[in-house]
Amino acid sequence: MNDDIILKVDHLCQYFKMGRGELKAVDDVSFDVRRGEVFGLVGESGCGKTTTGRSIIRLYDITGGSIYFDGQRICAGTRTYKDAVRAAKAAYRKEKQEVEALRKSGGDEEECTARLKQAEEELHRVMAEQSANIRSAVDDHRNCNKKFAKAQVEKVRQSFAEKRAGETDPDKLAALEKEEREAVRLAGKDRIMNRIQMIFQDPIASLDPRMTVREIISEGLVIRGVKDKKYIEEQVFRMLDLVGLVPDHANRYPHEFSGGQRQRIGIARAIILNPELIIADEPISALDVSIQAQVINLLNDLRHELGLTILFIAHDLSVVKYFSDRIGVMYFGKLVELAPSDELFAHPLHPYTRSLLSAIPLPDPVYERGRTRIVYNPIAEHDYSVDRPSMREVSEGHFVYCNDVEFERYKAELA
Repeated sequence: MNDDIILKVDHLCQYFKMGRGELKAVDDVSFDVRRGEVFGLVGESGCGKTTTGRSIIRLYDITGGSIYFDGQRICAGTRTYKDAVRAAKAAYRKEKQEVEALRKSGGDEEECTARLKQAEEELHRVMAEQSANIRSAVDDHRNCNKKFAKAQVEKVRQSFAEKRAGETDPDKLAALEKEEREAVRLAGKDRIMNRIQMIFQDPIASLDPRMTVREIISEGLVIRGVKDKKYIEEQVFRMLDLVGLVPDHANRYPHEFSGGQRQRIGIARAIILNPELIIADEPISALDVSIQAQVINLLNDLRHELGLTILFIAHDLSVVKYFSDRIGVMYFGKLVELAPSDELFAHPLHPYTRSLLSAIPLPDPVYERGRTRIVYNPIAEHDYSVDRPSMREVSEGHFVYCNDVEFERYKAELA
């Protein structure tokens, strides 16, 4: 595994309206995923794991922050930029009030004029800067697929130009021209979001009961514009073979399969477009324990065979430890700890992470009789009234959400 970053989540915020207020489902979350690794995202139900995954794949329009895939921004929110404009306007109003008060008290008129002019210039600068940021964010969010398709078309044209260079046979040139037209047509319909696919939690609800397995798996190719029925059938059979099913299953309907088989169909649907990133949203939580191991092993095999990068969302820490290279722990919409898998289990620092680890049962009656559950109480554990917390690197690759006092304490613990 190398350090090439394929996914970068930068200050992601996802808020939902609730009456007159709003629910901060994901609040200022940042992490990156390296090409070829499995990044685990864990936490209790309702902490924002699934919302994070759905925001990355653009099922939601994000409120704030940015998401970059393979160097291109695919999601952008404007809340942060609008907040900066509001803060600048508030600062200007405050400065204006202070200047007016100074004038009334007989202050120097030149000083008052200079201060007011400087405040106006700062306000105009911030508004111009943030307006440009908002336009850029909206453009990137709306047109990321168009920009990607345009770049893919240029690559195809350049590739065929190299193939035609030095070729003099008219028949070969005609064949290349025909092949180029089809390749350009498909490239024009390509989307950067095709490179990201999702495996959903519920294998029953995520499959259309009125479609056959063949139609479910091939739907991505059809939408992309592939018309060769023989090619589509070959790809469907190849995907079924990769996930441990047989070609005879292609003509059946989802209700004819068990839960584990349905999840395999969902995996086949996700990988047929040759994605680079798979978002696996608790893909085993609805399955029996024996089937869970089979699905995890299948994902592990596909990861190595197809060179996949996986964002693995789960609440079962034992599975995450086995499957993931790095783990991020979420609580109440915040990312509270991030570390390599072995490091997190060997040296958990945040109290919530320790609470999660203490809840893992082991098949050892002697250990279970003496196992002590750690209850996490954020009010008792933290005092953030003055010293505000932020994500900080306590040791190499180990990040914890903490303030200055906690940061020093965590460093001393590791030392």
